[in-house]
Amino acid sequence: MTKFTSYINVLLITVMVSSMLIGCDSGSETSLSENSIIYCSEGSPETFNPQLITSGVTVDATSKQLYNQLITFNAIDNAVSPSLAKSWHVTRDNKRITFYLRKGVNFHHTQYFSPTRELNADDVLFSFNRILDTKHAFHQVSGGKYPFFQSVGFSNLIDSIEKINDYTVRFNLKRADSSFLANLATDFSVILSKEYAEQLIKSNQPELIDNYPIGTGPFKLKEYRTGSFIRFVPHEQYWDEKTTLSQLLFDITPSNTGRLTKMLAGECDIIAYPIAQEKIRQVKNLSLDQVTAFNIGYLGFNTTRFPFNNKLVRKAVAHAINKQAILDTVYFGDAEGESAKTIIPPSSWAYDNSIKEIEYSVAKARELLEQAGVEKGFTIDLWAMPVQRAYNPDAVTMAKLIQADLNQIGIKVNIISYKWQEFLRRLALGEHHAVLLGWSADHPDPDNFFTPLLSCSSAITGTNRTFWCNKAFDQIIQQALITTDIQERKTLYRQALNILYQELPLFPIAHSKRFQARTNKIKGKLLNSFGGIDFNGVTKN
Repeated sequence: MTKFTSYINVLLITVMVSSMLIGCDSGSETSLSENSIIYCSEGSPETFNPQLITSGVTVDATSKQLYNQLITFNAIDNAVSPSLAKSWHVTRDNKRITFYLRKGVNFHHTQYFSPTRELNADDVLFSFNRILDTKHAFHQVSGGKYPFFQSVGFSNLIDSIEKINDYTVRFNLKRADSSFLANLATDFSVILSKEYAEQLIKSNQPELIDNYPIGTGPFKLKEYRTGSFIRFVPHEQYWDEKTTLSQLLFDITPSNTGRLTKMLAGECDIIAYPIAQEKIRQVKNLSLDQVTAFNIGYLGFNTTRFPFNNKLVRKAVAHAINKQAILDTVYFGDAEGESAKTIIPPSSWAYDNSIKEIEYSVAKARELLEQAGVEKGFTIDLWAMPVQRAYNPDAVTMAKLIQADLNQIGIKVNIISYKWQEFLRRLALGEHHAVLLGWSADHPDPDNFFTPLLSCSSAITGTNRTFWCNKAFDQIIQQALITTDIQERKTLYRQALNILYQELPLFPIAHSKRFQARTNKIKGKLLNSFGGIDFNGVTKN
């Protein structure tokens, strides 16, 4: 028995005894916590505006709690469904999409903002023109980067956005795009308040729009202490079904052991990315949620830096990695993940089973290094995420396994990590040789794996951490967006996947499941196969 297992067992015994003692105390008073949810999250958000970031930490804490989009995804079949737009119309050429807005939608009323009107078309135009128009008063606020929208070429697609009347907005596209509606339904396409923005301009504090958020979502921000907690309270005038909670608290606990300890001690109602899952199942008052996620965990090569500007070296490293050992150690075999042949998970309609998995072969790796002229070896910096994500539950352990594998072929590996925000900042600057990272899909359309991860545009904006740009690949994925014919798109994506197999800008490792642990008092659906978590409709009995 390991020290960690022994520690977990002691915690389990403690919490079981405590539960029995608490159950005997019939005189306990009702407290605020009984109508509140404490969610132990894995990190601090980089911002409170998901337009500005693609990090899952930020999306979980903001998108579905604070905001709404024009349209959303139906939780049953993932079909695009109404949200702030009650309906929409698409022309036959798929180039004009008109949205009819819902009336009676209120923005948050907080200590720092009191709205005087309901949502209207001006807010929609403000939210998207901020992203599209480089001369917009708010475009450069918070750095002028909108990674999701830039990665999917949003500005190159939108010709104009028209206000038809106060409750009707029309998007005019330069070309048909089969993923457009799906992109508008993502966690990033949130609607902001133009009135709030105008107030901030008058007070000369425009940056507060992203740090002191105002949205139309089911919760509003009450208090935030960096690295400690986020306190949300209900939006009293929410247009849809209102939450029954008195507050929602994100307890920021980066340590996976720390989160589990807090849950077992009764300090968390729900924890992100739980470890010791079988142990959790043994605790009577706890339950474990899981969902098969649209994601990919990968080793990304910085293709602009030596030695990974040579595809032979990239292939050599891929052949040297014992993927099965990673799956067994980090993903606990089939319990938490499955081996990835490509970036596309098997559950996607674009998955191509004919793509071969890269063989684990030290001999082949050495042969390729010799062909590349670097058979004597070299030293690389391998960056490992400091946070736990569904697509990579333990990047540091994975890095150590890869370090041992590459040592066999003469490559010395320095494992690098920083705090999450610093990690992302330096990563965007391309300071790494290679990085253990991943991607969780924002919507079910397969383009969400191709364009944000590996397009030339995303290499510029930073979501493409390999900085790989291949014109032939780009042309294929752009062609796939023009047609609505699924078979034609499948053929094109098969071609794109074959280019990735030959060029190998990243090495696919695993498609994983996402888990959360909760007490049995928590009811409702939290996890989805893509996108962030959603506390609206979640209750505590």
